[in-house]
Amino acid sequence: MQVAQSSPEIRFRVDFDNRCSVGIGKVRLLEAIEHTGSLSQGARLMGMSYRRAWLLIDSMNVEFDTPVVSATVGGSGGGSAKLTSFGQELIEAYRKLEMRLAPITADCMGRIAVHVAGRRGRSAASGMPSRKSIAKSLKRGTCG
Repeated sequence: MQVAQSSPEIRFRVDFDNRCSVGIGKVRLLEAIEHTGSLSQGARLMGMSYRRAWLLIDSMNVEFDTPVVSATVGGSGGGSAKLTSFGQELIEAYRKLEMRLAPITADCMGRIAVHVAGRRGRSAASGMPSRKSIAKSLKRGTCG
C-alpha cells in the first residue's frame, strides 16, 4: 500500500555576516506585525512572548542600518508597530527566494521524501523518537 506523500518543505536562514541573519521565524513575525499593526498582537498571533518578539525585532533593527519596524509608545489607546519600507522589502526578498528554492527542493529531494517513515512521531526503521518529538519532550521537560 502506497502512503500519500507530501512535498518536502524547505526552511532556511540567510546569514549576512556572523551576527546578522533572517529566517522564517523573523519573517513570520514581521508579517504578523504587518497584519495586526502591533508588536504584542503579532507576538500573540505567533504564540510568542512579547519579550521574545521585542528582542527579535530589536536585533533586526540594530543589525541592519535601516530599521525593519517603527514603533510608537503606548498611551491610552496603546502603542503601534508598523513595518518600514525596508521591512516590507525584507519580507518580499525572503519570500521570493523561498519560491525559487521550492521547486529546486522538490526536484532534488522529492525521491527522498517517499522514504520518510510512515509512523507519526517515530522512525519506522529504528523505532526511535523523531527529532520533532524529542524537541517537544525537551520543551516539556520530559523524556521519551
